[in-house]
Order: sequence, then structure tokens, then C-alpha cells
Amino acid sequence: MQRVEAELFTDGGNNAVVRLPGRRFPGVLILGDSLSILRSDVAEVVEAFDQGDMAEARETAGLLLADLDALVARYSAALAAHEIPLPYRP
Repeated sequence: MQRVEAELFTDGGNNAVVRLPGRRFPGVLILGDSLSILRSDVAEVVEAFDQGDMAEARETAGLLLADLDALVARYSAALAAHEIPLPYRP
């Protein structure tokens, strides 16, 4: 394990926006339990598709997309607040 100092652009929370030393752009730190939930949500979509339940797959995928959109919005807002350009096209 290596200890480093990172720049924190948001509150800690479950998905903090941080920049590690030597990196031009910040990233999003997703805690392990949140990562597991994200993986489970994707697995639910796959399972619903496999079972032919398109309505369930669409609903779960929509919720997953909304969660990811919120994460991208948090990331974008954090960068904008610190006058850092996005590393991608919006």
C-alpha cells in the first residue's frame, strides 16, 4: 500500500470527486459497497433480458442510467466549480 495526498473536490460521500497526484483530471472514488450495488443493478438488467422480461430490463436500466447521470452531473459540477475543463465532450 502506498499513501498519497489527493485533492478532494466534493464532500467525501459515496462517490467523491478526487484528483490523485500526477493526474491531470480528477476521477470519481466509488466505495466498495456502492460499486457492488452498481454491479448488481447491471446484473438485474442482464437477467431480465435473459428471461425475456423487456419491461423489467428497461425499468432497471432506466434507474441505472438515472444513477449514472447523477454521478456524471456531480462530477461535471465539481469540475466546473474549480474551473477545470471536462476530459470528454458533454
